[in-house]
Amino acid sequence: MTDQPNAASVALVRNGQVMLIKRARAPYQNLWTFPGGRMEAGETPEQCAVREVQEELGLTVRNLRPVMTQELGRDGTYRLAVFATTDFSGVIRASDEVSGHIWADPGMLPALRTTSRLDQVIKECFSVLGQS
Repeated sequence: MTDQPNAASVALVRNGQVMLIKRARAPYQNLWTFPGGRMEAGETPEQCAVREVQEELGLTVRNLRPVMTQELGRDGTYRLAVFATTDFSGVIRASDEVSGHIWADPGMLPALRTTSRLDQVIKECFSVLGQS
């Protein structure tokens, strides 16, 4: 097994809030998390992150800042490259992979069913972006 990422996600941050999507399908169906997904053959983690945000939300992202690689799933099935940015544009048009989307204040997280350790990941994203 490799330590290289096989998936990517992006924390889109605006005015102290982060965009969360509710997954419509497995894996992580009905959980709130960042937009993202599995890498395709020949993609870099950054290319995957840009493509997934475009596919899931219709937004164009730029100036991705690497945050961490997070292992998720049984035995680290997913090695998720997490990025953060405040530089994105477009109008949100959620795909059928997304059953909901919200701009969330980090204080809202205890009330939401999220992917593993999302609160810690968001703190790290805000830190990388120089926000509190």
